[in-house]
Amino acid sequence: MARGTLITIEGLDGAGKSTLARALQRELAARGTRVELLREPGGVEVSERIRALVKDPALAVLPRTEALLYAAARAQLVEERLRPLLRDGAVVLLDRFVDSSLAYQGAGRSLGVDEVRAINLFATGGLVADRTLLLRITPADGRARQHERALEPDRLEREGEDFFATIARAYEELARAEPARIRVIDAGQPPELVLSDALAALADLPLGVSHSSL
Repeated sequence: MARGTLITIEGLDGAGKSTLARALQRELAARGTRVELLREPGGVEVSERIRALVKDPALAVLPRTEALLYAAARAQLVEERLRPLLRDGAVVLLDRFVDSSLAYQGAGRSLGVDEVRAINLFATGGLVADRTLLLRITPADGRARQHERALEPDRLEREGEDFFATIARAYEELARAEPARIRVIDAGQPPELVLSDALAALADLPLGVSHSSL
């Protein structure tokens, strides 16, 4: 059986990643594609427990600890869910993956993008997304959307504007470095246009079939 396809969705908090992921799941399923939607950190029990730690605003988690916790959650998800699904030929939609750590911990926490990339290479065993959809939004607009949701901000969401501006710049640098994998989409558009752009960005993929190495 041919290997499945891993599609990751990235962007600042408030960019609409989860909304796009659900819309893509519905669209691909309607076309008869076997599609699985997962999130990070999370997706399996161990990773969900780690998610509770890193999101808890009552905890003072040091930057290196934060980076390692995200990598640990990712390692568990890759082995327990991602590799088996891809081996079975599924299309996997993943809300955040390694690029999040490169932007948030590598740049935002000033740990170094290359250093964070190294621990995630170990965590994932070299698994790379076939396509990454980067939802571009300004930090101010992302924050405004979060306020509209009226949810209590988690530990990372409580950071200041400079933190998110640094992350936004890091995402742009990642996109410039890997234009074949990372496709940038204007997240300020209405959701239906974001979905349309996302589908166009996936049009060249043999959904359900990929020749990338596991």
